[in-house]
Amino acid sequence: MSSLPVYVGDGCIGCWACLEVCPFNAIVKEDGKAKITEACRACGACVEVCPVSAIEMAEVKGGAAGGDRGVMVFGEISRGRLHRVSLELLGKARELASELGEPVYAVLIGHGLEESAEELVRRGAEKVFLYEDEELARFRVDPYSDILAACCREVKPSIVLIGATSLGRSLGPRVAAKLGTGLTADCTRLEIDRERRLLLQTRPAYGGNIMATIITPSGRPQMATVRYKMFKEAEPVPNPTGVVVRKKVDLSQLHDRIKILGFEPAPEEASISDADVVVSGGLGMGSPEGFKLMRELAELLGGAVGASRPTVDEGWIDYRHQVGLSGRTVRPKVYLACGISGAVQHQAGMKTSDVIISINKDPEAPIFKISNLGVVGDLYEVVPILIEKLKRLKQGE
Repeated sequence: MSSLPVYVGDGCIGCWACLEVCPFNAIVKEDGKAKITEACRACGACVEVCPVSAIEMAEVKGGAAGGDRGVMVFGEISRGRLHRVSLELLGKARELASELGEPVYAVLIGHGLEESAEELVRRGAEKVFLYEDEELARFRVDPYSDILAACCREVKPSIVLIGATSLGRSLGPRVAAKLGTGLTADCTRLEIDRERRLLLQTRPAYGGNIMATIITPSGRPQMATVRYKMFKEAEPVPNPTGVVVRKKVDLSQLHDRIKILGFEPAPEEASISDADVVVSGGLGMGSPEGFKLMRELAELLGGAVGASRPTVDEGWIDYRHQVGLSGRTVRPKVYLACGISGAVQHQAGMKTSDVIISINKDPEAPIFKISNLGVVGDLYEVVPILIEKLKRLKQGE
C-alpha cells in the first residue's frame, strides 16, 4: 500500500477524470494509469469522481485521511495582553473547524504568556503552541515569522488566521512566502466550501466597490489576515480539555535583522476599535478646529474620536483615528458621524455599528441611508447644543 493518504489501485482504467477535478495538480499519468504524487492533500475529490472506485483513502489512525488538518490562530499580544482580535479569530476558527471536522489550534510567541495561553484554552483552543523566550518579548518580524512558519510546517494546519493589525499585516505575508502558499489580506468574511473543502476568503476590492471572494486551491495552509471587529469573540467552553504545548526556542536558528535600542509606547488614548462610542469628524467640519468639538463630545460620552480619510490626508488628525477601508474597522454601540458624507470606503469601516447617528447639511448625503438617526443641519449649531444638554444631564439638571 502507498504511504500517501490517497492511492490508486490496480483497477484504474486511465479515464483521467481524477486529473480534471484535483485542485492540487497532485495526479499525473504514468504507464497509462493515474498516479498520486506528494502534492496530494487528501481532499477526496478524486475518490468521489472515479467511475471504477480504483482510488482509495488510506486508513489512518484516528479516522483522518491524512494531509493538512486543523484551523490555526496566531495569538497576538498587545501591551502584554492578548489582543481582542485573536479571540474573535478563535471564535471563527471554531466555526470553520466544526464544519471541516478538524481541530482548533493557537500559537503564542513572546515572554510571560502563560495566562494568555490558558485564556485561549478556556475559549476552546484544543492545543496552544507556546514559544517563550525573553528575547522574544518585543515583536520583531524576522524571528516571529521564522517560528510561525516552522510551527506550520510541523503541525500542518489546513487554515491559518492572523489579525489584520499593523503587526499581523507585517507578519502574515512573510510567513506565507516562507511556506510557499497564498494569503488573502484584510478579510471581512470567512466561509467553507464544503464540497471542495476550501476556505472562501472575502475582502473589499476596487476601493470597496465590490467584495471579492478568493480561494487558495493548491497551496497549504490557506492563510488570511482578518479585520478586527468582524466576528464575535469565542465564548468560554464548559470543561475545556485543551492543552498548552511548550515548544523549545533555539535562537541560534532564527535570523533577526533588527536590534531594539529602546521602546517608547504611544500615549494611552481611548482606542476607536475598542470604544463603545465613537464620535467622528469629516471634511464637512471645514477646518481642523472642528476636532475640538469632536473631542469634547467624545469625552462627555465616554468615547473615542474617529475621522474620515480626507481629514487625515489633510493633516487635521493622525492616522490612528481613521475609520474606513484604509483605516480602522469599528463596531461601537453608538457611532456619531459629523460632517461625513459617507463614501463606501468610510461605510466599510463602521456600518456594523449598533446605532449610527449622522449630522450633515446635505440631506442627500449617503451616510443617511445607513443611519438610524439623521440630523440635517450645521454641525456647528447642532453639536454645541448636544454638548450643553449632556453637561446639564451630568450635573443632574
